[in-house]
Amino acid sequence: MPNKPAHWYALAGLVVILDQLSKWLVLSTIGLGETIYVAPFWNWVLAFNQGAAFSFLADQPGWQRWLFSGLALGVSAWIAVMLRQHPQQKLLSLALTLVMGGALGNVIDRIRFGAVVDFIQWHAAGYYFPAFNVADSAITLGAILLVIEQLGAADKKTGKPNQ
Repeated sequence: MPNKPAHWYALAGLVVILDQLSKWLVLSTIGLGETIYVAPFWNWVLAFNQGAAFSFLADQPGWQRWLFSGLALGVSAWIAVMLRQHPQQKLLSLALTLVMGGALGNVIDRIRFGAVVDFIQWHAAGYYFPAFNVADSAITLGAILLVIEQLGAADKKTGKPNQ
C-alpha cells in the first residue's frame, strides 16, 4: 500500500484514467438513450447528467456546470493537502484518494461535455437506480471508507474496541 503523497496522487490518477477510458468506450459503442441488457439487474446505457448526484440541479440553465466543477476542484485541492499531511494513514488516504480521483474524472466530463457521462444502470422489480459511472463508484466507495475510518478513529479516542 502506498505511504507517500506521490503514491496516493498516482492512485487518484489511475482512477481518473479508468473512469475516462470506460467513458470513451461507452461513448464509442452506445447511442444516447440506448439500453444494452447485461443481466436481470444491470444495463449499459448512455446518459448525460448536467446536475450532481441523482440529477440534482440538472434542470438549471448551465451555471451548475461551473459550480460543481469548482467545488470538485476545491475539494480535490483540499484532499491533496490532506494526503501530504497524513500519507501514512492508509485507510484515510485511500478514502480521500478515491474521492479525489472520482471528482476529477467527473470534472473532465463537465468541462468537455457540460455534463457527466453516466452508463451503469442497476434495476430491480421495475425500479431503476439513476445511471452512474466509474468516478461515481470511486466517490461512493471513498465516502464509505471515510465513514469506516472515522468510526475507527472515534473508537480509538473512546478506548472502545472495534466491533
